[in-house]
Amino acid sequence: MTPYESSVAKTIAVVIQEDPRKTHRPVEALRIALGLVAGSHQTTVILLGEAFRLLTDETDDIIDVDILEKYLPSITQLKIPFILQPVLDQPTVRSEFQVQYGTDEHIADFVRSTDCALVF
Repeated sequence: MTPYESSVAKTIAVVIQEDPRKTHRPVEALRIALGLVAGSHQTTVILLGEAFRLLTDETDDIIDVDILEKYLPSITQLKIPFILQPVLDQPTVRSEFQVQYGTDEHIADFVRSTDCALVF
């Protein structure tokens, strides 16, 4: 295999499990996912636990919310797919995002099926 052949698009899962109200890493992970999509990789973002807050209207407590707001229009335009865990009493996820819900088992199977997984 030549170095040029390794540039073939891959399936990538970006798993965000940290609370965006406690650390900047979830917003940074979305930025990385956006870059991977722009590089033609088939990228899916998986939001675990409190990370779903990145896709709601309740963003006041999110660290780096100003940066998040810059990325959201591109994420919507590129139709980046998201997989979320169903959470009780979860604020409503904004309708413009491409969201599906999956059980822990479904999410684990999906991550195992990708070429690469980045976990934040």
